[in-house]
Amino acid sequence: MTSVESHQPGRSHRPRVVIIGAGFGGLYCAKRLARDNVDLVIIDRRNFHLFQPLLYQVASGSLSTGEIASPIRSEFTGRENVTVLQAEVQDISFARRQVMLSVGEPVEFDYLVVATGSHHHYFGREDWAKLAPGLKTVEDAVEMRSRILNAFEEAEMAAFDQERVTAALTFVIVGGGPTGVELAGTIGDLAHSTMRGEFRRSKPSDARVIIVENDDRVLPMYSRPVSDKAGQFLRELGVELMLGWKVTDITTHDVELTGEGGKIRIPCRTVLWAAGNKASPLGKVTADQAATETDRAGRVNVNDYLNVPGWPNVFVIGDLANCKDEDGKPLPGVAPVAMQQGKYVAKCIARRIRGKKDQPFSYFNKGSLAVVGRNRAVAERGKFHLTGWLAWAAWALVHITYLVEFQNRVVVVCRWAFNYITRQRGARLITGEVASAPSGPVNPQQVATETRNSGGEKSSPHEPLPQVPAENTL
Repeated sequence: MTSVESHQPGRSHRPRVVIIGAGFGGLYCAKRLARDNVDLVIIDRRNFHLFQPLLYQVASGSLSTGEIASPIRSEFTGRENVTVLQAEVQDISFARRQVMLSVGEPVEFDYLVVATGSHHHYFGREDWAKLAPGLKTVEDAVEMRSRILNAFEEAEMAAFDQERVTAALTFVIVGGGPTGVELAGTIGDLAHSTMRGEFRRSKPSDARVIIVENDDRVLPMYSRPVSDKAGQFLRELGVELMLGWKVTDITTHDVELTGEGGKIRIPCRTVLWAAGNKASPLGKVTADQAATETDRAGRVNVNDYLNVPGWPNVFVIGDLANCKDEDGKPLPGVAPVAMQQGKYVAKCIARRIRGKKDQPFSYFNKGSLAVVGRNRAVAERGKFHLTGWLAWAAWALVHITYLVEFQNRVVVVCRWAFNYITRQRGARLITGEVASAPSGPVNPQQVATETRNSGGEKSSPHEPLPQVPAENTL
């Protein structure tokens, strides 16, 4: 059996802390623990930390992948007590205090921190994953960017086939949370500003960007005035809000929506998923080991100290943890929560090693921010609301501050300044394999609407969307 010590010869017999996952929670925990008298092992499938809140800017061509990612090892240069392993965890044994990897021998631990995050949740329709990519990884962002840019290229090639042009320039975003709103805003900016004058046979400004949200407003986790303002900003960008509707089918040619108005099918080539997340598979492994439950999203139930029940040396943090606030409501799966939990667990482990008592974890809500395009954003903290340019500036400052590497901060500031002044985006590269569009016109039979109009006849698949009932509008 190989212990952690075998990865760094000569290490003294100090408590071994193993952190699985180098997202916000895992990385912030590791950076704090690296200064303590522990042997620290960080395990991640990737060799870099990804700043996920800016992934949508990679998807829209505003930033490149290297500008929002940082090598994990570079954060611990000179820390001889820190080992970084690029590997995938296959299993965990709490009883034997071991983490089993896809390659190599098990890694032993005295304290374990599980912070493997979440991935897309298609609510039982996993076949939609290839048709409607989400936004969690670098590969997701690159694929999404290629699909968005290819849509405009297809419209240029099919300029004399109006049906194909309409379908190509229709973007359906499933989910009206922060990711969906940010994607809609940035595609709107791309179509109406960045690409202006670049195409000869088609008009990018003809693009239709549609947000489908089952709730009666976008950003439903925000207060009503802030949500309403975000909706107003989106409409100013030409984004259509299908509120009170849900997606019931996705094909390569169209999307079926169901709501109070019945069913409709929208011809489109590009569907982007921003409707929800579920915990990584390691959540179930952790819950089974602790003989505890997970919630519907697969998050592991934890106590006030972020421990799994019965195992005071095992912590679960970030999107993987079902942690309640003072009102008994689950904390949201956002970066600030993971950061604070990571720092808390690091201090908690250090205190326990010294034989000191812990204080329960308490989340301090610094507020929420969401950007809705150029000079448009919303922010709130308690009863304090901020919208427009000031909120946008606050959003930019916060994101620059939390980028891990100083070099990335400088590059992103320069990139944003260039984009802001010129309205250009320098990372609009189409890469990877993208499904080719049909060579002929869209088959009307494939996109025929199922919605009956007031006269009882089927409406044309190319007519404007039906009016959403008043109670489902902002």
